[in-house]
Amino acid sequence: MSYRVVPDLFEKHVKGTASEAIVQNVLAFLCNLTVAVLKGTSWSCNRVYINTRVLKHLYDKKPAEEFLFIVENIHSIVKYPDRIYKNRDAKRGDLCFIKQLKNDLYICSIEVIENEEVATHCEVATCFRIRKENYLANYELLWEWKGGTPSS
Repeated sequence: MSYRVVPDLFEKHVKGTASEAIVQNVLAFLCNLTVAVLKGTSWSCNRVYINTRVLKHLYDKKPAEEFLFIVENIHSIVKYPDRIYKNRDAKRGDLCFIKQLKNDLYICSIEVIENEEVATHCEVATCFRIRKENYLANYELLWEWKGGTPSS
């Protein structure tokens, strides 16, 4: 059985909308981060959400095959990343979760949402296929899976 939250959110709120159209901003629970990933991030919040604004941006900007693959696989990219990098200051999001799927690397930028300087939850900022081999060269590696066990 596939994970249906993101595909259902897309079908209901984004699919078939005109380019650059405004969509209702709906926030949906994506997953809880695993204990191993939480240790690698040093975050206190483990709940990750995605909203229709992010889906609409991806729908408008990414090739159809890439977008549909992300919709079907974003849950596993976030919940079971292969590596985690600190995001660059000029980019949106705090950390980048990297996962190899079908011979391609996918990156999902995640940001911590704070309320009065207390982390309440995390949200997907963006997600895409990495096309340049050296894309991550200037990113700081924080955590990765090694030999089937997490390292930090």
